[in-house]
Amino acid sequence: MRRQSDQPPVRYELIHTCKQSGARLGRVMTPHSSFLTPEFMPVGTQGTVKGMSPDELDQMGARIILSNTYHLWMRPGSNIIREAGGLHRFMNWNHSILTDSGGFQVFSLALPKNIKEDGVRFKSHIDGSVHLLTPEKSIEVQNDLGSDIVMAFDECAPFPCSHEHARTAAERTTRWLERCVTAHKNPDKQALFGIIQGGVYPDLRIQSAKDIVSFDLPGYAIGGLSVGEPGDLMYRMLEETVPYMPGEKPRYLMGVGTPDYLLEGAIRGIDMFDCVLPTRIGRNGTVLTRNGRLIVRDATCANQHFPIEEDCDCYACKNFTRAYIRHLIKAGEMFGLRLCSWHNLRFLLRLMEDIRSAIREDRLIDFRNEFFKRFGYLPK
Repeated sequence: MRRQSDQPPVRYELIHTCKQSGARLGRVMTPHSSFLTPEFMPVGTQGTVKGMSPDELDQMGARIILSNTYHLWMRPGSNIIREAGGLHRFMNWNHSILTDSGGFQVFSLALPKNIKEDGVRFKSHIDGSVHLLTPEKSIEVQNDLGSDIVMAFDECAPFPCSHEHARTAAERTTRWLERCVTAHKNPDKQALFGIIQGGVYPDLRIQSAKDIVSFDLPGYAIGGLSVGEPGDLMYRMLEETVPYMPGEKPRYLMGVGTPDYLLEGAIRGIDMFDCVLPTRIGRNGTVLTRNGRLIVRDATCANQHFPIEEDCDCYACKNFTRAYIRHLIKAGEMFGLRLCSWHNLRFLLRLMEDIRSAIREDRLIDFRNEFFKRFGYLPK
């Protein structure tokens, strides 16, 4: 297999392994910043984390965000972002950026008959125009965007699907990765991560991990999970897959962001996570607290003249009450929903800080059990 640069632009440093859980505390270094792991990446699909400014993200502790190739290709166009000096300058974000390949989005827009070996033909959600996204095009767009971490174009098999369907998708993912490696023009500036597929079949997960890792890339992701399968099944797939991923490279579990999945993923050796959850539920007036989810728009919050969460250090909790935030939401003021998103993002970033502290102190299992008891989860 073709190798990447001997000095990859993204590097991983192991700091400590939790004696109680086996989880690992580490550091990922990119051309724009470094960040401690395990870490949660806020999702800025279209070059912005919904409702948040780059300064606000920086203040709440975010050091890496995710943006999406498909959306930025469709609008405003990767050529415009390239002319602006890349996505970092375009959106005025000084820390790290990971770009998803766009595969998940175009598969949701494409008909099964339009998924072929050369790529995926689909209609734009913006104007209905027809496009073909190939491994080469995905990498070309991501090269234009200038992200620190570039994701390979992969085929994500749905849940449920047959063993044969999952096998075909995983094998095509490997072939597409080889084309991505060949197409990648900036391996010294942008790290290409491969994606392990295989559905919910252990033999396919293991084989895909072996195939993808053979490319000797700077990092690896696990895709095709958290797509509808039960949590226990996802945890089993992680336990089958992670042992085949190199310990000296970052491990990324795609599309995961609920507190239980973050904790259980960290325990199973995952370093990086992303999800739209905190801003999506925030825009509906729902927030995360250590005692579970809270719907701030509900009438029960009308006379609650205290913060969303008493011990939270986010801007919303330090300055406003539940009653005030509910009033804003009921009055149709966007600031209320922004405050909910602000709290949710900081909640997950603070959870990751607590996870890292628990790993360093060799007590992550105890921390998980305590957290789950308050939040209302049952430990796995």
